[in-house]
Order: sequence, then structure tokens, then C-alpha cells
Amino acid sequence: MDIIALKKDPSIPKYKQIVASVENAIANNILKKGDKLPSLNVIKNKNSLSRDTVLTAFNELKNRGIINSVVGKGYFVASTEIAIEKKIFLLFDELNSFKEDLYNSFLDNLGDHIQVDIFFHHFNLEVFNKLIDDNIGNYNYYVIMPANLKDTKQSILNLPKENVFILDQVPEELSEYPAIYQNFEKDIYNGLLQGIEDVKKYQKLVLVYADDKQPKGILKGFLKFCKQHSFLNEVISNLNNRTLTEKEIYFVLDDKNLIRVIKKIKEQQMAIAKDIGIVSFNDTILKEVVANGINTISTNFNFMGKSLAEMLLNNNNDKIENPSNYIKRNSL
Repeated sequence: MDIIALKKDPSIPKYKQIVASVENAIANNILKKGDKLPSLNVIKNKNSLSRDTVLTAFNELKNRGIINSVVGKGYFVASTEIAIEKKIFLLFDELNSFKEDLYNSFLDNLGDHIQVDIFFHHFNLEVFNKLIDDNIGNYNYYVIMPANLKDTKQSILNLPKENVFILDQVPEELSEYPAIYQNFEKDIYNGLLQGIEDVKKYQKLVLVYADDKQPKGILKGFLKFCKQHSFLNEVISNLNNRTLTEKEIYFVLDDKNLIRVIKKIKEQQMAIAKDIGIVSFNDTILKEVVANGINTISTNFNFMGKSLAEMLLNNNNDKIENPSNYIKRNSL
């Protein structure tokens, strides 16, 4: 029995018929995982097709993860999950609780028959480049969170431009791509402005900021707010050997430093809000309950995930700024 069976039906493109033939062969156990497919030339010659027609069909199957290619050997069945219609490559910088919210919201809004494979570059450019290079041509869409890595464009240029979407931070070199992003400078400035009556009760704002991992816009927004509203301020890279002083506000950008500040407040027998204020970046359920509630400046990660799913499903090539708000609790 021929694996590839084409009909004289002008309403169905030949490449679609090739795709359907492979799917049917898998569904009927004629092809199993690891089996080799007929070569491009065999299918082309037997069915009087162009090589491009066969290659288009194989690329669609490859993008869906159903087949893969081995240089010099041909094409093989990689998966029998033929219900998968699209595959998405999702590259995050790192996993944390709020990115987990984004990821789950993204999955919930994609619908059925779409596979999402998630990867992490951990702020390492070599890892970033390798993950992209190793997955060129394997997916229908590529969603990339470059974070503050420099010189990412060269690797991204190897991907089909119409299938690339940028997430969270959009460096100038990637401004031509569709994106769901945060405007960090504006978000921090406006967030602090929304809480300015609470902030005024303190004498100094201290930003705990890691230059190698955190968005430059956060630093710009913080310094802009302090300058325009005449607040004494300090930027530190970590809390090591730091002695807290009464009437300081600590603006912390990650959960580890949030816990460190709370621990230091207890060790110095101070009280949150009364002696030391805390503002945290990116809201989580933890911050609703820890220390009677932590004030946050945060984007809506569930909304970001939903917007990203809608962008891909609707082939939307816009740039969408995700909203951010100041959430008042009890740490100021």
C-alpha cells in the first residue's frame, strides 16, 4: 500500500493531500514512530509534483512535530500525535511565580490541538542562541523573551520573521517584531506616583536592582520619579551587610530580596510599614498574605498571557502594551 495517495481533486492542494496521507498512515498504524518516509524525490517523481510542493508538505509536518529530518538520511516519524495542529516555541528568561501565571493563562486561552514547548535561557546569550539555532524550522510560532540580553537579533533573524513574537521587554533592535510588552519606565514612575501619599511618609527610597538581569526601564522610572518629586534615594545591587535605617522604603524586584528585607526588619526588631516600608515588583498570591500584605507595582500577567494567545490565534502583528497598576496593601 502506498503511503502517499493523491486524488485528482483541484479543490484540495497537493501538499495538503500529502500531509493527510501521512496522517492517515499514522492513524492506521502503517507508519509508526521512527519509521522512515519516502524521500522527497520518490514522492515528487511518482506523483509528477514539484519538489517545492513535497517540501511544503514535509515542512508543515515538521513544524507540527510529526516528522523530523536527519541530514543525509531523510525524514522520519517523530510523533504519532497527529491531532496537534500547531507547535509553539516559548523562550522565557527564567521561571518564577508570576511567569507561571503568564504561561498558564497563555495555555488556557490557546484552545485544543496546539502544543507549547517552553525553554529557558537564564540570561545567558550562548544558551539563548543555541536554543534558537537548535529549533529553527521545528515550530509554527516562536515567542521569545529576550530580557535585557544584548545582540539577540542575529539569532532571531534566522527564524521566519512572520512567525516571531517578542514578549515582555522589546529592545530597540527588535522593535520591528509584533510584541506584548511592559513599559517598565512608565509603569514604575506611574506606580510610585499612585502611591505617593504613602511614599511621602518616609525619608528615603532604596531600589534593590541587579543590572545584569533586571530591565533598564525600572531604574530609569525610579530615578525619574525621585528626581521630579525630590525624594532622597539610593540604588544598591544587593542587601548583603546592609543595615536598615528607620523611614526607608525598600523597593525590591524579586522574591528572594523581599524575604531578605522582611528578615532584616525582624532581626533589627523593627516593624514593617511603621519603621521600614516595602514596595515589591510583580504581584503574586504570596504577596497578598505575607507580612499582612505587601504593596506592589505589577502588570497583569494573566492578561498578558491571554493577549499573547489572541495575538497568535488571530495573526495579529501589533505591539500591545500590557497594563500595570499600584496595589495598596499594608507594607507602607
